[in-house]
Amino acid sequence: MDLEAVRTFVAVVEAGQFQKAAADLAVTQQAVSKRVATLERDLGVRLFTRTPRGAELTIDGQAFLPHARELLRAAERAVASVRTGRRPLRVDVINSRGAASGLMRGFHRAHPEIELDVLMLFDIEPTVTTIRSGTIDASFRAVAAPGRPLPEDVESVRVLDEPLQLLTGPAHALAGARSVTLAQLTGHRIWIPGIVPGTEWAAYYDDLVAEFGLTIESTGPNFGSDALLDTVADTPALATFMGEHTRLIWPAGHGLRRIPVTDPTPVYPHSLLWHRDNPHPALATLRAHLAATAAGHDTAGTWTPGWVIPS
Repeated sequence: MDLEAVRTFVAVVEAGQFQKAAADLAVTQQAVSKRVATLERDLGVRLFTRTPRGAELTIDGQAFLPHARELLRAAERAVASVRTGRRPLRVDVINSRGAASGLMRGFHRAHPEIELDVLMLFDIEPTVTTIRSGTIDASFRAVAAPGRPLPEDVESVRVLDEPLQLLTGPAHALAGARSVTLAQLTGHRIWIPGIVPGTEWAAYYDDLVAEFGLTIESTGPNFGSDALLDTVADTPALATFMGEHTRLIWPAGHGLRRIPVTDPTPVYPHSLLWHRDNPHPALATLRAHLAATAAGHDTAGTWTPGWVIPS
């Protein structure tokens, strides 16, 4: 069905005359008549009858009118969904409870007028593909994992260095400590289920283990954060790492402890990725907001893997 013919049909209904509809559409009256005739032929019905007062809808025309208007509204929504500046800014935050999600909540509070689509993707490679294709506008990642450089058309900037904390149950040997050093963690079992080989976080923890001689276990199925918290709370021999900005809630009876890690403090480096030719105006606003709120990177007393792109 010719959408321009449908638009012309609605214009005639609203104008009440073919001649006035032609003026409204800035076309000739002959063009209006031809479009309406084509639509009537496609539908197999008469839509108007001509009267001395102008054009009046037939019964079939009255039945078709609400659907014609909905077709035009759907077309407008389809165009708006891909029109830069009018569609939402699409940003991947990996998960809903992490630091990146918190950064986007802060951005939304500062710029409530900007419409957002927040997504949660997994591995960096398909994420970079969606950035390059324009499916999403930006993603928060730790870049770049060893042997996986970013394509030349994808830009990145460090936006947050998130300190790691040790999470223990109340009976853990370190539960009463106000802080712990990485050296003190040697020999303790740190359990992080769900570390998938080849991911950026797997590369991060591999380097942390290699440099400081830690014992990080990823055995067993990953039943999610609730199961992890339950197990750590009930198992004195286990602890886990979590980011300082990770938002988790657990029952008061768990008695879990969040303990800063120091000497040095391992930080997880969050970067924003985007396509260098992405014209969405809200993307520049997001980058400016993150630049204004970002703290210093690679500060004294902190640690990141050597493969992390410098700030």
